[in-house]
Amino acid sequence: MTSSSKQPRKQRKARYNAPSHVKRKMMGSHLCGDSGNDLIKEYNVRSLTVIKGDLVRVVRGDKDMIGKEALVTDIFTKNMRLGLEGINVSKADGSEIVRKIDPSNVIIVKLNLSDPRRKEKLDKLKGGA
Repeated sequence: MTSSSKQPRKQRKARYNAPSHVKRKMMGSHLCGDSGNDLIKEYNVRSLTVIKGDLVRVVRGDKDMIGKEALVTDIFTKNMRLGLEGINVSKADGSEIVRKIDPSNVIIVKLNLSDPRRKEKLDKLKGGA
């Protein structure tokens, strides 16, 4: 989605009021660029849309969350957040719910290639360079 304004207020408004199919495309994260697991060089792309089953590493947020690796269990398209396995927050009544994390605060460590369309797209990107 390209914004027609430079004003942050209008850019935020465009993100909040976007339809769900556009919001879904905005839920992308960077790929891991570590020396042992360099997905950026492998697939010749810097970022991808996050899907359920991807393994991600939290790189920003609370100190106790940074560095944790977890599977994506939920995608909250409405408020553009991810739910990660094992990262929960306690409610006042003592029950725990999934902590919602922005996709920009994680990097994808391992891709879920069970979707044939995603696998086909990545194979084209891999062979393109």
